[in-house]
Amino acid sequence: MIKGFKDFISRGNVVDMAVGVVMGGAVTAVVNSIVDSFINPLIAMIFGKPDMSDLLKITFNGATISFGAILTALINFLIIAVAVYFCIVLPMNKFKEIAEKAAKKEAEEAAAQETTPSADELTLSTLQEIRDLLKEKN
Repeated sequence: MIKGFKDFISRGNVVDMAVGVVMGGAVTAVVNSIVDSFINPLIAMIFGKPDMSDLLKITFNGATISFGAILTALINFLIIAVAVYFCIVLPMNKFKEIAEKAAKKEAEEAAAQETTPSADELTLSTLQEIRDLLKEKN
């Protein structure tokens, strides 16, 4: 039972997921700072209110629908998605692509070395052909 848990924890996917959660928390903190310090003041300059959660509110029979809060959540999501894509996903894909190209090139070089006869093999082959031709003439 403990061995199974140890195998589960030591898998790369769990470690990758843990790194993703930590990075997501860090990116979320940065995005919240951008929203609180840049986007909300811009909204306050344009609409006169410090954030969009109070904008586009509809109240009917005591129920309130706030389209501004939905827009705020969508903006936060888009900023987080852009930050994660350009700061994490794109560089990782580029590193993966570079590693795959290097591995492919290495494999091609290894295959070329295996199929290309060495100078000693060529010399031996040529000498054997000369020997066979001399035997035929005698």
